[in-house]
Amino acid sequence: MKLVTFALLFSLSGLAFAEAQVAASDIPTNEKDFIASINGFEKAKIIEQFGEPSNVEDIASAAGKPVASIWQYHYLNTDEKGEYYQTTELDFINDKVVMVVFMNNDGSEIPADAVKATPNKK
Repeated sequence: MKLVTFALLFSLSGLAFAEAQVAASDIPTNEKDFIASINGFEKAKIIEQFGEPSNVEDIASAAGKPVASIWQYHYLNTDEKGEYYQTTELDFINDKVVMVVFMNNDGSEIPADAVKATPNKK
């Protein structure tokens, strides 16, 4: 009986270990866990899990050297209720995530209720 119990526990522990390895390598998609784990991830890791972004905007210095990127994914992350955000924006500096923005629009245009600021000219 001890041998059967040992075999059962040993096989279950191996399964739990395998699941833990898979889970540790995956980036979670619920918003709080996503934010807690995504900062510092490189672009290659994000592409590996989520594929190419739906929209990419590269920002270059005056010398033309790329300094930052803005990537957008659609229906990637969920809120606390389990509902998907329409767009998730990842901002990169030096190929690492530095900011995450969740939007309930497609990210292609300024929402109608957004306040547009015009700088004062003096």
